[in-house]
Amino acid sequence: MPRRSWTPPFPLDLGAVLGTLRRGPGDPSFSTEGGVWFAANTPCGPGTLRVRRTDAVEAEAWGEGGQWLLDGLPALLGADDPVDEFVAHHPVIAEARRQRPGLRLGATGRVWDLLFASILEQKVTGKEAFRTWRELGRRFGEPAPGPLALKVPPTPGRLLSLQDWEWHQCGLDGARRRTLINAAQVAHRLEKAAEMRSRELLEKVPGIGVWTSAEVAQRSWGDPDAVSVGDYHVAKNVTWALTGTPGDDDAMMALLEPYKPQRHRAVMYLEAAGMRRPRRAPRFSPRDYRKL
Repeated sequence: MPRRSWTPPFPLDLGAVLGTLRRGPGDPSFSTEGGVWFAANTPCGPGTLRVRRTDAVEAEAWGEGGQWLLDGLPALLGADDPVDEFVAHHPVIAEARRQRPGLRLGATGRVWDLLFASILEQKVTGKEAFRTWRELGRRFGEPAPGPLALKVPPTPGRLLSLQDWEWHQCGLDGARRRTLINAAQVAHRLEKAAEMRSRELLEKVPGIGVWTSAEVAQRSWGDPDAVSVGDYHVAKNVTWALTGTPGDDDAMMALLEPYKPQRHRAVMYLEAAGMRRPRRAPRFSPRDYRKL
């Protein structure tokens, strides 16, 4: 079992940085039992990584992809993040940054697992998306290497082998299913997006737009400028936090213009500070496509 000890030369909030990889409660590929664990598909095969914080960062890995995960540990924890170049133009963002010096953007260096999860989150509530992620992972993900009972997210080939009734049992509607199949068919080519830092490459796949590509870019190569335009909550929360009035995507992007090329980081600080508009309307009820 390979191990690695690494001392970050900067403040590091380990839980916050790695927590962006978790897809809801009960995520079968993620755990916080005695550290932060996650199972992933890598270029070398499936792997599991466990990361703990002592005086340094201690990591252990299992599986064919274990060494690859260890090699990428500094980048995963934000070593390549240009956070020092960020300038806050609003007092609320400046204060959020001051209170959270260890908040960084990590980079997994991979696309498929993140793209898979992000497609499931298109135009549905988080509860719906997380339920489908759990079902697909538990049913069709391979057991993750290592001592913890995790599952590696299903590979593109495994998803392409599923029958209609299997998709239906996991609660996936037709639109997201088609997009997922489109992505799975060209997944080997899409991995280049992380190397090229190209959201445009992802958006060539039918069904993948700016929201999905931003969600992948934020985690795959730590893109500090990839704002999740089109999200139901983000624009309203950002505009409310900065002006006191909820607004749309256009209003949000106008407010974030001074933060180029780190607009997503400004949003991230507001989210970390809990800056969310008051909700007065009823919440959306999640749909269960298994009952349709």
